[in-house]
Amino acid sequence: MNIEKIKQITNSGKMYDDAAEEIAKVRAHALAMCRKYNLKVNTNDEYDMSILKELFSQVGENVYIESNFRCEFGFNISIGNDVYINHDMIILDCNEVKIGNDVYIGPRAGLYAANHAEDPFERADKGVYSGPITLEDRVWLGGDVKITQGVTIGENSIIGAGSVVTKDIPPNVIAAGNPCRVIRPIQFADKRWTRTKK
Repeated sequence: MNIEKIKQITNSGKMYDDAAEEIAKVRAHALAMCRKYNLKVNTNDEYDMSILKELFSQVGENVYIESNFRCEFGFNISIGNDVYINHDMIILDCNEVKIGNDVYIGPRAGLYAANHAEDPFERADKGVYSGPITLEDRVWLGGDVKITQGVTIGENSIIGAGSVVTKDIPPNVIAAGNPCRVIRPIQFADKRWTRTKK
């Protein structure tokens, strides 16, 4: 499998054949690796990141991904340090998906970099295209948040549970809804606790 060649196709932003043999092979490999990882988490509480490091573009330190994680290819996913991803996460990484440092992601969240063709005949012919997704440092996604292609969530921002994010969200805000919109800035008054250093 020529991963770099497939990356050029999927990450171009242009329409491509989602059912092409080489693309299907890479997808099947990612599915098998996700199953292998999930089995270890489910049976032994063992977060074996070596499995996902083999699959992903980059994995930082102190990354915990709970069970029933699924991704489409894996090669487009990069994750920073100190990241926690709760159960049932789905990443359709048909383009680059970048997750920064100190990011929290609630259960049943989805990052969907893929989109099917709008034209029904192109769609029937398996035409898809994609756009990148970026979660900057210290972003927090509530449970059941869905983020579509081409979206960046700015650093420190919080996305409320159940939100569907179709446009960029700026840094340092709380946003929620369907479609997701900014509710207010994060304020100094929101700080309620300071960790006691040992």
